[in-house]
Amino acid sequence: MQTKPTIRRLPETLVNRIAAGEVVERPAAALKELVENAIDAGATRIAVRIDDGGLARIEVTDDGCGMAPEEMELALERHATSKLPDSLIGDEGHIERVATLGFRGEALPSIASVARLTLESRVRGGAQGWRRVVDHGALVEEGPAALPPGTRVRIEHLFAKVPARRKFLRSARSEYAACLDVVRRLAMARPDIGFTLEHGDRRIFALQPGEALEDRVAQIVARELKDNGVSIALERDAMQLGGIAGLPTYNRGVADHQYLFVNGRPVKDRLLVGAVRGAYSDMLARDRHAVLALFLTLPAEDVDVNVHPAKTEVRFRDAAAVRGFIVSGLRQALASGDRRSAQAPDAGAMARWMAEPALAEPSPVLRSIFSGRDWARPGATPARVADVSRDWHGEDDPVFALPQGRAEQAAEPDAEALDFPLGIARGQVANTYIIAETTDGLVLVDQHAAHERLVLERLRAAGAEDAARRSQALLIPDVVEMEEVDCDRLEEAAEKLADHGLLIERFGPGAMLVRAVPAVLGKADPARLLRDIADDLAKHGLDADKGALLLGEKLDLVLATMACHGSVRAGRVLSVAEMNALLREMERTPRSGQCNHGRPTWVKLKMEDVEKLFGRH
Repeated sequence: MQTKPTIRRLPETLVNRIAAGEVVERPAAALKELVENAIDAGATRIAVRIDDGGLARIEVTDDGCGMAPEEMELALERHATSKLPDSLIGDEGHIERVATLGFRGEALPSIASVARLTLESRVRGGAQGWRRVVDHGALVEEGPAALPPGTRVRIEHLFAKVPARRKFLRSARSEYAACLDVVRRLAMARPDIGFTLEHGDRRIFALQPGEALEDRVAQIVARELKDNGVSIALERDAMQLGGIAGLPTYNRGVADHQYLFVNGRPVKDRLLVGAVRGAYSDMLARDRHAVLALFLTLPAEDVDVNVHPAKTEVRFRDAAAVRGFIVSGLRQALASGDRRSAQAPDAGAMARWMAEPALAEPSPVLRSIFSGRDWARPGATPARVADVSRDWHGEDDPVFALPQGRAEQAAEPDAEALDFPLGIARGQVANTYIIAETTDGLVLVDQHAAHERLVLERLRAAGAEDAARRSQALLIPDVVEMEEVDCDRLEEAAEKLADHGLLIERFGPGAMLVRAVPAVLGKADPARLLRDIADDLAKHGLDADKGALLLGEKLDLVLATMACHGSVRAGRVLSVAEMNALLREMERTPRSGQCNHGRPTWVKLKMEDVEKLFGRH
């Protein structure tokens, strides 16, 4: 006969180990908690040392307020914290107004239950410090300690007595990479605090306190980001957005270089990542990712940071407004930033060029330089440069239209034209790339990529977006059968979708009636369009405003496709007047430094680099 199980309290050590499973799943998680505690303690300098990727030791030292011995004892008890004032603990308080990085009171006791933790601290003005050592939940040492004002926490032998947990850890190199990412993000969030990081005997970085935000971000992410990014400083109602966003041409193959912060807290939030992707949607290829650091600030009561013990996930009260603010803010910054491109030529291509072996004797090509054949490479011929005086016999394009009497001037530019940012056209290589001369170097322009961006921006400036929102009525309304939950989502968003030209209404429990579609989507399949929007609503929420925003992004993609098909193709011969017209419009057009897919439209080779190629510098 089976006996009835009795309900009993779990031992405190077991409770702490269970909690540690959520808070401290790897060394980087423990390191994050310690550095956040140092920041909350008011530290101006934080030193981090790790060994063997954090598997052997993690040590964090700060110059914060410190703790008295009795406070240290409480700090090692679960749900004991100094970060919630009395006003938030009482019945009238609200935990969502917490302003510190930590507040749950779980980190230190959880870590101490699965590792050997040494806690040393001294308050300012105190005669001496105090030390407490807890080994996997048991107090093994306590007494005076010599250290300056502040706190030092050391973690050793993480999961040594929990082999089931330790075997799930990755290699020391992988754990080190995770620890490095944690310190980088927290250091980026607080440029007013100095950070040092050491791994074994190596100093990884040393950041001084009081740096400007852009300088701190550039030091941590990549120094070239400052020259290949735009600053962001926007405000809407109670929300603020700051940071630095990389130009679309300055991108990566993975999203690891996107740093997102909400009220100074590093987060990894799907909504924010989706907003970034939406903002760059017509400027990046799908397999490329932007490089940026965004700092979103909004009232504490409008965001819930108590979603998960790790506090890396957040929930917004008005998610649609946040997403729209980020998308529009990023697009505005990238549009007004300027017309820059990623300036440096490909380093690999330049290295191969510079690394050509020197010939022991004069090359035959030098004796027959006008023969049209490179005798050093039998069968090869030099690249042909188009004659800039040749007339173009293709169809007219308004982008290249010149005022009456200006064609001759464009064909024979004067010396002052060299002062234009993109210079004056000197020729065309392979009927694809325009060569232009500036006062300090050479500019190479991909004519198709450049014209593609110009056409897209011209469509927008001419009111294409407004035209896209006009409805094109269907001769026979289309009935689209869908799941009931998808119909519910679409019905809720119908009013806002109508503002974009999509007129739909409910047609029974499991169907929607499509009466009209946006004009630029006139040939689109209504069923596929509705299913895509329903999927977007399911992924990003049921808010109607957000659904309209996603449809607007879809229309942007349609405009980008139209621009691609309507732009001048590679392999098309252009006259010098047309080349210069293209250069001048690029200088006037926002985002002209990259095409609609994120590729650079032009690169610059400075004259000093050219001189280096010939050994003249």
